[in-house]
Amino acid sequence: MASLFGNGGYGYSSGSDGEDEDEGTEGYRKGGYHAARPGDRFAGGRFVAQRKLGWGNFSTVWLAYDTLHSRFVALKIQKSARDYAHAALHEIELLSAVAQGDPTNSKCVVRLLDHFKHVGPNGQHVCLITEFLGDSLLRLIRYNRNKGIGLRRVKEICRSLLVGLDYLHRELGIIHTDLKPENILLVSTINPAKDPVRSGFTPILDRPVGNQYGGTVISFSEKMLKMRARLAVAKISQRRVSLGGVAAEFEKERNLDGISLKCKIVDFGNACWADQQLAGEIQTRQYRAPEVIIGSGYSYSADMWSFACIAFELATGCSEDEDHLALMMETLGKMPRKISSSGTRSKDYFDRHGDLKRIRRLKFWPLDCVLVERYNFTESDAQGFADFLLPILDFTPENRPSAAQCLKHPWLN
Repeated sequence: MASLFGNGGYGYSSGSDGEDEDEGTEGYRKGGYHAARPGDRFAGGRFVAQRKLGWGNFSTVWLAYDTLHSRFVALKIQKSARDYAHAALHEIELLSAVAQGDPTNSKCVVRLLDHFKHVGPNGQHVCLITEFLGDSLLRLIRYNRNKGIGLRRVKEICRSLLVGLDYLHRELGIIHTDLKPENILLVSTINPAKDPVRSGFTPILDRPVGNQYGGTVISFSEKMLKMRARLAVAKISQRRVSLGGVAAEFEKERNLDGISLKCKIVDFGNACWADQQLAGEIQTRQYRAPEVIIGSGYSYSADMWSFACIAFELATGCSEDEDHLALMMETLGKMPRKISSSGTRSKDYFDRHGDLKRIRRLKFWPLDCVLVERYNFTESDAQGFADFLLPILDFTPENRPSAAQCLKHPWLN
């Protein structure tokens, strides 16, 4: 699975199905994760942990039951070290502004419901309570076996993302800085059985007897079994690919009918106010804008670049992993000299003529031709999609359309 300009990674995802590597035991120490268990209570007993949804470098995320309002929520438990606590408080500040400006919860951004501190054996942990959401877009792509999900569905997801980005940028002055499929969650789960409401799940209100860890930390032998199972599945997949007809059957798209594609932007741990930027290098590499790579500053338009990469990824499913800037220039043309020379790291990549130092032979391949020849789009579909994406993928950040302008583009309407 990959983006327009490189291979994607994976963080944590609400509603993950447990196929991915767990966080291991090493992080459960002073300053690290809190070892939660099903039935554990938080905030004076109001929130009861149910099961772990996922994890990230900063936190674990649990399904929890809100006993005050009789609803399921997501409980994010930050690591306890000072830097992680500061990051959580910064995220609370941003998400509080998001919630305050969106009383109807209609702006396609995750809603913060509560926050508090929880003291455990590893220290004091800042905790965030948000609405319970479903699977990430990365999970959707994987569920569809890394195939394109169809332009009709891409348009539906793009509308939600643009509504969210327009709200963050124009109304709040927030740059997300890490927009990627992992950080966009469907409002509901792909598999209804994973949704506690649709599946009729009975909340756990007391800690099960004899369940010391509740699945938070798994044994070494269990990890080895999971790893061997994944390797076995990978080998079977490779064999099927080599068998031609069987592979064709295996690689067919799954039926996505009935899956709600409403989605929300999540994870504001790296977000910032536009006038209080926190870091020079932002964004996950595969979705990183060229101005960020060369160190020439960034603004809302960096989020728009990431958005365009995500739209391409949803439509096609995958791409080759080569040098990031070379891929950009092969698809979009040579970077303007004023842009390529404007960054603090420009000389690391470009010579005085504005050409890449290490990669000389670029094969220029317009985006609509890429879509037709590599991904088997019809010419009309390729032209319409390229017309939508290319202005957003402008090397000059100030030339990129805003989220509000993109919402008015004919391709979406």
